Amino acid sequence: MNKETDIQNSIDFIKLNLSERSVLINNLEKIDTGKWENKAYYRFVDSTNANQPGSQWVFKENIILKHPELGTLVLDIIGTRQTWRN
Repeated sequence: MNKETDIQNSIDFIKLNLSERSVLINNLEKIDTGKWENKAYYRFVDSTNANQPGSQWVFKENIILKHPELGTLVLDIIGTRQTWRN
């Protein structure tokens, strides 16, 4: 992917292929902003220092999908420390 790629295309593909992940789909539907960090990384939230002491973010998992046109999509799934305690 690159900065000219329409991120909505990727979001729609993820929603279609991970429809059983209702929490993920719900969060994707709420997204209203993000930005390209580089040619291969689109950031929805600032997860700097995830899993480090004092960070609000905790890494949970990676999800890898193969898009027929865009290639490999990797979703880094994170949440707040509060989310993972529950």
